[in-house]
Amino acid sequence: MKTNRIFMIGTVLALCVLLIAAQVFAGTGKRKGTAGGQELLIPVGSVGTALGGANLANVSGLEAIYWNPAGLAASQHSAEVMFSHLQYIADVNVNYVAGNFKSNGFGALGVSIKSLSFGDIPVTTNASPDGTDEIFSPTFLTLGVTYSRAMTDRINFGASAKFLTEKIMRESATGMAFDFGLQYSTGGNFNFGVTLKNIGPNMRFDGGDLEVFTKDISDRPDTEGENTRLPLANFELPTSLEIGVSYLHTFNESNKFTLMGSFLNNNFALDEYRIGGEYNFHNNIFLRGSYVIGYDADGEKVRTMDKDNFIWGPSFGGGLNFDLGKSMNLSLDYAYRLTEIFEDNQWFTFKIRF
Repeated sequence: MKTNRIFMIGTVLALCVLLIAAQVFAGTGKRKGTAGGQELLIPVGSVGTALGGANLANVSGLEAIYWNPAGLAASQHSAEVMFSHLQYIADVNVNYVAGNFKSNGFGALGVSIKSLSFGDIPVTTNASPDGTDEIFSPTFLTLGVTYSRAMTDRINFGASAKFLTEKIMRESATGMAFDFGLQYSTGGNFNFGVTLKNIGPNMRFDGGDLEVFTKDISDRPDTEGENTRLPLANFELPTSLEIGVSYLHTFNESNKFTLMGSFLNNNFALDEYRIGGEYNFHNNIFLRGSYVIGYDADGEKVRTMDKDNFIWGPSFGGGLNFDLGKSMNLSLDYAYRLTEIFEDNQWFTFKIRF
């Protein structure tokens, strides 16, 4: 017990230091588009996306791996498997698979894989602007491992390590990113949560297509030129800090409603204020909705859904939960998000719990 208490105190202090550091180095809207690893910001799971990401204080189970890793330990099941598919912008499809195992003495351990499918893209050159009859397909893959544990009956802590690989033709980049999360329950109807995401070293692309032939112009008879590899600049990861709260109101045993909200401090984009709500009927039928607004600190303006500054609009969705026996549960969830410029986003999620 003493060891757990010491570990818990150390964890909380370390997280507080990280949060202060994130606030000090947080960027503004002027840095939009300058970070790499943008696939880390693509949300997964229909529950969290229908709630606009406002659920980090009370999220549990496999969806917590993305939104708040501390919530993995809040799952009421010993094992889970999840598959999620997203129809993203510009004909990009995002597939996500995750699984976890939970033991009361050990905690919860989860693994996840996120892949982006861009389809086949024709190769064009200055000499062949209509295509060279060659095609390529970029590969963006994120592999994650998450560990979460209930430090006390009211505090959950979790951390994720993510390995990123990006490949475009013969150019590739690899990197590591880490997430940290904390959840606190008051013992009543209120929950609080905080996350610090995508902390890691810079990434950089390199590959054979960056080699160019440099012609010698010195008129020396013993040389004709040489191959030179063009160096590319490093890029940072899109670090963010988020703080959230949720409140559960119980009408009766069959009807419950959870109101939740969060503030997201982006290092390379506008900050976001998120509010969401979930209606729960008998733990079998769920209705969800949310609204997210951006805040431009440079212009001191609130940005809602528009083409130039903030393309995301309201989200909504629902879910069905089926008990298939004493120890098996199945759920189907759907989410829809309005989007400017591009087609609206849709998520389909399937989960099995044991």
